[in-house]
Amino acid sequence: MLIAKNITKRFSGVTALNNINLELHAGKVTAIIGENGAGKSTLMKVFSGVHTSYEGDIIFKNEKVQFNSTKDAENAGIVIIHQELNLVPHLSITENIFLGRELINDFGILDKKKMRKQTAILLQRVKLNVAPDTLVNKLKVGQQQLIEIAKALHTNAEVIIMDEPTSAITNKEVDNLFVIINELKSQGKTVVYISHKLNELFQIADCYTVLRDGTTVGSGEIKDISQDELVEKMSGRKILIERNTSDFTSKELLLQLKNISLLNIENTANKLVDNVDLTLNRGEVIGLYGLMGAGRTELMETIFGLHPKFCSGELLVESKAIKFKSPADAINAGIMLIPEDRKLQGLCLDLAIRPNISITILDKLLRWGIMINKKKDLAVSEKYIKQLSIKTRNAETLAKNLSGGTQQKVVLAKWLAKNPKVLLLDEPTRGIDVGAKSEIYKLIKELAGTGVGLIVVSSEISEILAVANRVLVMCEGKLSADMPVSEATESNMLKYAIHHNQLLID
Repeated sequence: MLIAKNITKRFSGVTALNNINLELHAGKVTAIIGENGAGKSTLMKVFSGVHTSYEGDIIFKNEKVQFNSTKDAENAGIVIIHQELNLVPHLSITENIFLGRELINDFGILDKKKMRKQTAILLQRVKLNVAPDTLVNKLKVGQQQLIEIAKALHTNAEVIIMDEPTSAITNKEVDNLFVIINELKSQGKTVVYISHKLNELFQIADCYTVLRDGTTVGSGEIKDISQDELVEKMSGRKILIERNTSDFTSKELLLQLKNISLLNIENTANKLVDNVDLTLNRGEVIGLYGLMGAGRTELMETIFGLHPKFCSGELLVESKAIKFKSPADAINAGIMLIPEDRKLQGLCLDLAIRPNISITILDKLLRWGIMINKKKDLAVSEKYIKQLSIKTRNAETLAKNLSGGTQQKVVLAKWLAKNPKVLLLDEPTRGIDVGAKSEIYKLIKELAGTGVGLIVVSSEISEILAVANRVLVMCEGKLSADMPVSEATESNMLKYAIHHNQLLID
């Protein structure tokens, strides 16, 4: 279906892709695998018309093609579901799906009824139970990802590129996505699948191509290679992520929640967080698991002071009751939040690494109280670039040009500069590779060793088990389980995530 010959792409003299060669076949799922910064997304943007200037040839259906825009690629039959969500937040789901492809009636007027009906069918197909008229900015990240998938299905393309399509959706939704992918395969469609969740690749992929540092280092059929061999090809080294087996023993109370609730802003008769009691000790790592809509993110936002008018209950830091009226109050109390959406809520994408890190401590970098001490400013960023092994040419690289894993490290650095007492991490490794994950896991454990208390929210059970001393599970806004990591298993965590009203909290 598609052949890439010697594809080379450079950005400001930096070679992102170097003589890439690969083939994509009809009726097959090809996994494109590599660490963050390996060139996967750049190559997909070449295929889909995002990057129009490159060296080499693309042969699509036996003809050489050169796309001048994503519209050209879509018209030819190639569509991409971006890792960075590509939706217009203040438009409805229907308007997003039909943007640029609007349906009109015989009078030249938008046929809103027909578009809404087709959107409802697409939403049913991806099993997202929301109204077609819902504004995208009212949806969670995972729900928005399902909209991107529905949008791609609507184009009826012959090559569908999925860049981290499951990074923010639940296991049940992943299963549904795999059903959709198998339907596409049976229709002779070509699917390109990029994911750092290697277990998924062995479930859905037929073939694989491994990229490292912008070059092709291996390809073949997925049945002929093991997961460990793939990881070694990706990274050029062996990486082992082990389950944490140490339950926590310290009883020095750092954070305590008593009957914390959060009303649904859209419908105040309902609670997004329902009477949650929680304790976090100094140096402890709590893993918070739950399915989409369980209230995990809302709980983190409530602790961080984001919804003061709609929350109730008592919050204590070091046994002192505090009422947060804003995130600034939480930060002053030593509580920092690394949000689920690092691009939208964690970074200033058009600024360099340096100001993204120092933005939280500008008051400490002032000279004469009126201007930034540039020497101190640079020293802070260079300290964390070295400490967190941030891959960059220098501190002036723009945040938007960094890989997902590197961006996440910059967000971490920003808050580490504030010396947090409590660090809340919402999906800290979403969309990043296994090598970067292992580095972040190591950092979490190191921070705990210094006395920082951490709550790690994750949709990946393996991640929770790798970093946590204690495991909490949420279901429908309530805590349904609280257990030491030694007692946590995939089966009981899933059980608690599905049925809160049948269980007894430990």
